[in-house]
Amino acid sequence: MYIGRYRNGLRHDKGVYAFKNGARYNGDWRQGHKYGQGIFWYPDGTRYEGEWKRDMKHGFGVYFYTNNDIYEGSWKEDLRHGMGTYLYVDTGAKLTGTWMKDRMEGPGQLVYPRHRFHGFWKSNLPYGRGCFVFENTCMQHGHYVHASDSAYYYDPASIPADKIAELEREKVQEGEQHTETPKTGSLPTVWRARCITSYNPELLPPEAEVLREETSTESTIEKSEEDIWPKIQDWPYPEYPEEEYHEGYLKYSHEKVPFESNSA
Repeated sequence: MYIGRYRNGLRHDKGVYAFKNGARYNGDWRQGHKYGQGIFWYPDGTRYEGEWKRDMKHGFGVYFYTNNDIYEGSWKEDLRHGMGTYLYVDTGAKLTGTWMKDRMEGPGQLVYPRHRFHGFWKSNLPYGRGCFVFENTCMQHGHYVHASDSAYYYDPASIPADKIAELEREKVQEGEQHTETPKTGSLPTVWRARCITSYNPELLPPEAEVLREETSTESTIEKSEEDIWPKIQDWPYPEYPEEEYHEGYLKYSHEKVPFESNSA
C-alpha cells in the first residue's frame, strides 16, 4: 500500500510504501524509485536511515542491526563503501576506516575503551603493519599475518588476534536487502609484535581517507580507489637494531627494547 504523491502515474516526491512482507519505506521518491532521503524498516527488525538512489542505499546512511550493532557511513549500490564506522554494542568497540564493496579495506582503526589498534585491513581482516596504542602512553608495533592453514608456523610468543576475530566474526542477519556485519573470512589472523615505544603520534600508520569517488545521490563524479594500498608499503617501521630474525620469524630481547612509559 502506498500513501503519497504521484507524477505521471509514478510514485514521486514524499510517500510511504508498506510491503506485503512487513517492510516499510518512508521518504523521497523519484519516478517510481526510492531516491533521496528515506527510512526503510526491514521485516527482521533492522532499519536503514539515509540516502537512496534508484532503490539502493547510496550516499550517507545509518544501518541498525538486530543485535543493536550500528554502521554509520558511506554506501554505494546497496553496499558499505567509503568512509564508515561500525559500532559493536556488546563491547563498545568501534571499527572505523575505508570500506570497499561491503568490506574493510586499507587504513583503519579498531578502538576499544582503553586501547586502540591502528593499521590496515584486507577483506575485513587486519593485515600487515600496525600498532596498538595504550591510553596514549605507549605503543606496541608489529604486523598481522594471515595463516593459510592450520599448519602455519608462528612464534609461540606471538599474540593471537582473538580479540579482533571475536569482534569481526560473521553475524549474518536476515533482511530484504543489506544484512551483513563485518566478517573474519576463513583465515586466522596472528599479531606478531615487533617492538614497544613510548607514545609518538608521528609513528602512527596513515589514517583512512575519503574515497575519491561519488559520495552522494546527486554526484556524477567517478574517481579511482587505487591510491589506498600503496600506503601500506610506504609507511615505515621504527628501526630497532636489537631485533633479529630467527627461523622465519622475529625474536625479541625484551630487556633491550626501549620502553619509556608505565605499563599499559
